[in-house]
Amino acid sequence: MTSKFEFPDGFRLLPEYFSRAAQEKLLENVRHGVGIAPLYRAVMPRTGQPLSVRGSNFGPLGWISEKAGYRYSPSHPVTNKPWPVLPDILLELWNAVSGWPEPPEACLINYYDAKARLGLHVDADENAKHAPIVSVSLGATALYRLGGHARDNPTRSLRLSSGDVVVLGGDARRCYHGIDRIYPDTSTLLPKSGRINLTMRVVGRA
Repeated sequence: MTSKFEFPDGFRLLPEYFSRAAQEKLLENVRHGVGIAPLYRAVMPRTGQPLSVRGSNFGPLGWISEKAGYRYSPSHPVTNKPWPVLPDILLELWNAVSGWPEPPEACLINYYDAKARLGLHVDADENAKHAPIVSVSLGATALYRLGGHARDNPTRSLRLSSGDVVVLGGDARRCYHGIDRIYPDTSTLLPKSGRINLTMRVVGRA
């Protein structure tokens, strides 16, 4: 549904924010990070069904989805080792576009193959409910869908290309969003039409 949709306050799309050279630098950082904290396939709470997206994290905390629920942890659920440090290039991005005085505590690394999807959801596991979310797309183009505060609100679909940055701040921070599909052969940055999404968040302490 696309009728009567208005972009929420605080939503920003910054197309081609990162040049090809900067994307390659980011990818080097990601490969180094997943060498320390390997990609793994999390499961949905309650059902235990595996997600189609594989993930890891940068930063002092990492987001984890498991049968018992969602949580943030200082260690990788498989290796039990700390997550790799957030790369400077991502911290520089946060400082440039977030408008938030505190640094991100978590940066999700989500890898999508050509068949992966991510259903409509709201990021609501953080105590810092008003801090923005900043994400970076690398690799194949994705069809991103943005909605409102309720799952059945009107939505709008946008294509996110490699190097694009999305900011969900203000009212947009509480809006549903997801990835409906990946478009193969739309980028040469990653092999096999892969896509990486890097999502920075302030978690906040309880």
